Amino acid sequence: MSENSSNDKLKESGLTYEDYASINDGNYYELAGGQLELMSPVPSTVHQLISFEMQTHFAHSCKSNYIILGAPIDVILSSSEVRQPDLILVHRNRINILSKRGIEGAPDLVVEILSLSSLKRDKIDKLKTYAHYQIPEYWIVEPTSGILEEYILQGNKYELFNVFQGDELVNSPNIPCVSFTMADIMDNIPDIKD
Repeated sequence: MSENSSNDKLKESGLTYEDYASINDGNYYELAGGQLELMSPVPSTVHQLISFEMQTHFAHSCKSNYIILGAPIDVILSSSEVRQPDLILVHRNRINILSKRGIEGAPDLVVEILSLSSLKRDKIDKLKTYAHYQIPEYWIVEPTSGILEEYILQGNKYELFNVFQGDELVNSPNIPCVSFTMADIMDNIPDIKD
């Protein structure tokens, strides 16, 4: 699909997964309520380092029980809702939700690492969307302060369950294998020049 075609689709609503999947212009998008959202700019170096460190810690303690995936991968929540969380955990007894297209259904955990361009989308829009589609747990990581907010689904909405920073052991009532601190993550992030 040409760039003009995808630009036209950015203004449309009522789009489906098939419309979304047909776009091949080199950009990353999410499909939110049938409307394309451009994922731009690309994640920062610090964002990617935090993602890698978290994946490494998940792999160390959780890989025997969970499939651990990082963006970009489609989480297809419905024909009009396709998201690309930064990190995703799916319990191995639910491997049936993995397909060649992506993850088709609610993962056990999604993690978003904030950036200036995604702040409102991650803290407001995705909070509502992930709750609506019954994802049991949602974490938001603030990369500057190294704070992790843990949201647990209570009925049809998320409740802030805990906030972790520094040497506090990150734990989860739903994912018992989690075992790291935000200091474990942040201490491995080098100082990056502006």
